[in-house]
Amino acid sequence: MVTKGLKLRIYPNQQQRQQLAQNFGCTRFVWNQMLAMLNERQENNPKASFLHVYELNNLLPQLKKEHPFLKDAESTSLQMVNKYLADAFIAFFKTEKKHPKFKTKRFFRQSYTSKCVNGNIQPVGRHGIRLPKLGILRFKAGQRIPETIKQVSLSRTPTGKYFAVLTVEGENQAFPKTGKTIGYDLGVKDLLVGSVEDLRWPTTRFDQGLARKLRLWQRTLARRQRLAKKAIAWDHHQKLPVPRTLADFKNVAKARLQVALIHEKIANQRADKLHKLTTQLVKTYDRIALENLKTKNLLRNHTLARAIANQAWGELRRLLTYKCAWYGKELKLVNPYKTSQLCSTCGHDDGKKALAIREWTCPQCGTHHDRDVNAAINIKQLAFGR
Repeated sequence: MVTKGLKLRIYPNQQQRQQLAQNFGCTRFVWNQMLAMLNERQENNPKASFLHVYELNNLLPQLKKEHPFLKDAESTSLQMVNKYLADAFIAFFKTEKKHPKFKTKRFFRQSYTSKCVNGNIQPVGRHGIRLPKLGILRFKAGQRIPETIKQVSLSRTPTGKYFAVLTVEGENQAFPKTGKTIGYDLGVKDLLVGSVEDLRWPTTRFDQGLARKLRLWQRTLARRQRLAKKAIAWDHHQKLPVPRTLADFKNVAKARLQVALIHEKIANQRADKLHKLTTQLVKTYDRIALENLKTKNLLRNHTLARAIANQAWGELRRLLTYKCAWYGKELKLVNPYKTSQLCSTCGHDDGKKALAIREWTCPQCGTHHDRDVNAAINIKQLAFGR
């Protein structure tokens, strides 16, 4: 048995949407309250021990007495907030990640997670699922939901769509063994360059395909916001009893929705390509070597930052990691240090080369190399040997 995530598009009715919005607000409120308490506790007593999930959950009953609206929220979702907050602090202390931040209702994505307790999360027929506090919701999915559900994460996108991600248990499905091994070099011109000659996956610039339309709507949104702010300032000058806000201007909301829809389409196109690509790689090869690039450092190059972000190397690596684990294949991540400088035939270090140099000849053995193919061969040899 293997644990998997199953994403469903759900269609809540008006009442369920209101309940979801209220639950989003309650989990956000608990996160901010607990984070403020932990910060104040640390300031007042720096030597105090850290409160873990169990201690934080013991504070929930008192918090519900002080703020009765929290009783309307799904109870396990508030417990999951404490778990995620504790995990964020552990990551901050151990791996030197950023300190947990306060959450705002203006954040583009709202979500909460509920645990399955005593069968409170159950599939109903082929296109229904019963969720705590919400009842039965319709959904769309390409496969049946397994009976064993551990938890569900509900979210709302900036475009007003609702999704449920189920953590389920299912049987591990292994692809047939092919006996093939390959190494891949990540690039900007080509997304992937294989250690086999002429095996390349070209880059698709999804951000450029809709760039003109996105630019027009972003300008429209900026102009409408500017005019709306002038109208709001006039309302304050006239001292109206109920001054308007940006949310009251329907043309601003329409432009904001159009911008969000374009960004969503770009993200969906990129995700579709990466899923199809990674699935094909896992089906074709038993052992895959991939360079482990530090994307955050590379994004500091402002000349290539947009092109690098479009490649989504981190997402590609994440998809390959869990798909190899699911389907019984092997993935190794390799440090890319000097992989494009060393000759894959004799191992001679020919020194650093400018990005414009795409081909070179080894002065020691005379082998002519394609820069990317040579790097892919070195990545394969570092991972699995010659």
